[in-house]
Amino acid sequence: MTIILAIETSCDETAAAVIKDGTTILANVVATQMESHARFGGVVPEVASRHHVEAVTAVVEEALEKAEVTFSDLTAVAVTEGPGLVGALLVGIHTAKAIAFAYQLPLIGVHHIAGHIYANQLVQPMQFPLLALVASGGHTELILMKEDGVFEPIGQTRDDAVGEAYDKAARAMKLPYPGGPNVEKLALEATEEINLPRSWLEKGSYDFSFSGLKSAVLNRIHNDQQKGIDTNFAALAKGFQESVTDVLVTRTVTAYDEFQPKQVLVAGGVAANKGLRQALENRLANKVELVIPPLHLCTDNAAMIGACAHQMWLSGARGDLSMNGRPGMPLQSFA
Repeated sequence: MTIILAIETSCDETAAAVIKDGTTILANVVATQMESHARFGGVVPEVASRHHVEAVTAVVEEALEKAEVTFSDLTAVAVTEGPGLVGALLVGIHTAKAIAFAYQLPLIGVHHIAGHIYANQLVQPMQFPLLALVASGGHTELILMKEDGVFEPIGQTRDDAVGEAYDKAARAMKLPYPGGPNVEKLALEATEEINLPRSWLEKGSYDFSFSGLKSAVLNRIHNDQQKGIDTNFAALAKGFQESVTDVLVTRTVTAYDEFQPKQVLVAGGVAANKGLRQALENRLANKVELVIPPLHLCTDNAAMIGACAHQMWLSGARGDLSMNGRPGMPLQSFA
């Protein structure tokens, strides 16, 4: 049996979790900073770091208390090593290193995106080969996994990540931060749709591009302003939502058709988008086992870090006290 304390501070959520055997959540605590950053229209790195410093000790203590374990019960301590905001990462890493040193525990550094993928292990056993669609504020990728711990990226964003595009579009439409939920909510109010472009790139590519879509939103608003027209923001939000969903789902279905995985997993904060979830179910549920985590495991949390750390523990992956924050950390296999 393994009991892993996991810490996640890569962006604007201070989180700690206790995970048993990589599949059972004993505790999963998240302290959000959303209100603090909302007035700035996005995450301010220095503000995020300071909030992590203030919250991390209490969050770790609460996770241990909820799990009814002590430091002496732990098998290892895991932490998000990267990618992310370097100041935010360092708060979690130094906390994990201090715990590892004080209680002589193994230290495991986890890649944030690997954590998002392994969040699905907390819902359904992962079956290989599998295809993972990762859609979040900083990442949009299609990753093929032929075996546990082996990542083969087959497509990625060439510019804006999908969550970043949502935030920029929301700001243009004068919607509050975070953009994704607010654009989706506004889209549901629409009685019509403003058609927006899809960027398919070259034939055979699994890459994504959302900068053109963002520009199309801005251009529509500016053109309406020049004509003295009030932009129908609900219709614009619906057009944006439909464009994003169409590209993500079509790319994923095409990749499934080529690689024929046993499972298709969805990971990352944008996986909480109800329109995307429904569209994937409509296109894939009758073809393959589709696994989408519940909403609280889509957004940043520490349970996903603990689930991934368990697999890393089994494979012998370990860190040491020289661990540092890696804001541009590449996704590497650990098997």
